[in-house]
Amino acid sequence: MSTKPTLVLLAAGMGSRYGGLKQIDPIDEQGHKIIDFSIYDALRAGFGKVVFIIKKSIEKDFRECIGDAVAKKTEVEYVFQEQDAIPGWVKIPEGRVKPWGTAHAILCCKDVVKEPFAVINSDDYYGVSAYKTLVEFLKNPVASADGLMPFCMVGYQLKNTLTEHGSVARGCCRMDDAQYLTHIEELTKIEKTATGARYTQDDGASWTDIDINTLVSMNMWGLQPEIFAELEKSMERFFKEEMEKNPLKSECFIPIEVGRMVNEKKASVKVLSSEDKWFGVTYKEDKPFVMESIQKLKEQGVYPEKLWD
Repeated sequence: MSTKPTLVLLAAGMGSRYGGLKQIDPIDEQGHKIIDFSIYDALRAGFGKVVFIIKKSIEKDFRECIGDAVAKKTEVEYVFQEQDAIPGWVKIPEGRVKPWGTAHAILCCKDVVKEPFAVINSDDYYGVSAYKTLVEFLKNPVASADGLMPFCMVGYQLKNTLTEHGSVARGCCRMDDAQYLTHIEELTKIEKTATGARYTQDDGASWTDIDINTLVSMNMWGLQPEIFAELEKSMERFFKEEMEKNPLKSECFIPIEVGRMVNEKKASVKVLSSEDKWFGVTYKEDKPFVMESIQKLKEQGVYPEKLWD
């Protein structure tokens, strides 16, 4: 078992809004992807193993474009999030093509992750300091009360996570005075406006304004392997109670399930802050900004021209 924390990357998404397999789409002239910069930052911060959660259908391309280079620098494992990786009593709804969500993706790692671990999206850039903060917590986790699973998350201000080109999904957080998470609400359609931001929960029939300084989860979590037993319960509850509400599109989200564990006094979540700006490619139109941002970071000396040489 690794004595260092493990980095788990959520890369099984279908990229439907982006219109392609954005996980392997280069964002600089050297052919690097956002995921390369994430792994580079994590390894130099002190992570010791990388676990990719992907779909089996993209394994060959993924290994050639990303995994093989990373495997020369650290231990690499692959986990496959497939529709049929579910209990035998669950019947997949006819016409269902979406994965079961981020909680299900993380649960797929239970056989290969035995140490404290971080979870990130493969298509988001989180910044250098976030990984250093995560490693410090995972090496010395402190729960808010005895017996609780000690988790953490890195939060970002909503205004620093919006795109000009469409809506985004964000987990909106509330904390106590000691910066422990007390509540998290998953809003699946938030969009930027001329004066701030707004969200809808009924496919645009009505909209509600939201404070752009709201702290949101970008799926950057620090977790313990004990979470897998709880996620098994989460998925059983999802299939019994939630899936039938929207058989083709409902998903089990990790922010909601972690929030449930907090409410049930099973876990504490320390909310950490990052000094870096988040950015990502949610839509094709976001890519030029990301490429420009990465180039500026290279010019500032944050990254070398070639990450894996």
